[in-house]
Amino acid sequence: MKTTLGSVAALLMTAAPLFAGGIERAPQSINAIFEPGNYAEFSFGHANPRVDGTDVAGFRTGSVGKSYSFGGFAYKTQINDHWSAAFLVETPFGSDVVYPAGRSVVLGGTKAEVSSATFTGIVRYKADNNIGVHAGIRASRASGTVDLVGAGYGPLSTYRADLDTSWGTGWLAGVSWERPDIAARVSLTYQSEISHDFDTNESITSPLAGGARVPLGGQTTTEVTTPRSWNLEGQTGIAADTLLFGSVRWVKWSEFKVKPAFLTVPPPRGAGITEGIVSLDDTITYTLGVGRKFNDNWSGLMAVVYEPKNDEPLSPLAPYNGRKGISLGASYTQGAMKVTGIVSYSRLGDAAVGRGETTYANMKDNSILGVGVRVGYSF
Repeated sequence: MKTTLGSVAALLMTAAPLFAGGIERAPQSINAIFEPGNYAEFSFGHANPRVDGTDVAGFRTGSVGKSYSFGGFAYKTQINDHWSAAFLVETPFGSDVVYPAGRSVVLGGTKAEVSSATFTGIVRYKADNNIGVHAGIRASRASGTVDLVGAGYGPLSTYRADLDTSWGTGWLAGVSWERPDIAARVSLTYQSEISHDFDTNESITSPLAGGARVPLGGQTTTEVTTPRSWNLEGQTGIAADTLLFGSVRWVKWSEFKVKPAFLTVPPPRGAGITEGIVSLDDTITYTLGVGRKFNDNWSGLMAVVYEPKNDEPLSPLAPYNGRKGISLGASYTQGAMKVTGIVSYSRLGDAAVGRGETTYANMKDNSILGVGVRVGYSF
């Protein structure tokens, strides 16, 4: 039961689509380190968000959330009875938020395109009393472009910030406890923030230059910190062939700031927008589910996800506030191979988006539908 149902439950932490904080696309999970023996897996997810609303001038924004895909890879080796190690590749952060031009007069043309990849190496020591400790190093590569367009940005409309590719490093550490006879495990993992120093070019479209883009100063450096987080995950058998599992994830999104030089420095050298391009609130996401083994080959799960609402207004680049979702999944095991799939649907909370205390648009009745697949092989 541990290896079959545990595989299904772990999919929620490795391949189920997310929309947390507006830019978190995939869970940053280390569940591969807990797989028995030597193990490798590939995971893939695709999400289709439906996010739209009405601006304060009464115009529809159009759909602002573009579909996206993400993937991951994990390799774990059992060195001996006590020591194991794993290498993980994932794409946890990203954004493809686009307010269609010609729709909202307040935000039409505003967009954010962000991509990232994270590489993690982990070692784990498991004592004879089933208590374990794990730690690792993380390296992250990221880049992005942000355009602020529309009447909501006044004279700054058509502002653009190009953030070139940057690398940053961080770490993780945690503890765990297991009881194999009832498929029980509890783990707590802290992942540090990762700081990036992006070479940045800021520009704006000027009618005095025939509509061409005009640089706003020379190349500068923008420091951006991806947030720290705590993950509490647990599972236990509650009856024959039945597993209860859940997680609590806290992310300090309030330390994720994007403050390019011209945009944030005081006039006359800059625009004086001290909060920068984006400002987010911390999130806590709760997951609770049950898995059931049907026979030697098939098992399934059902889980619910809840993320409470935060203060408003929120950034137009993270246009939702809280969510409630459900996931259904199934796993097929044949020999050493496990293939697991999941379908996830979430209702996204209504949100007022804007800057500071000013609301630009109200986003209502939105949702996200996603699918995930994981193929694992034990050897």
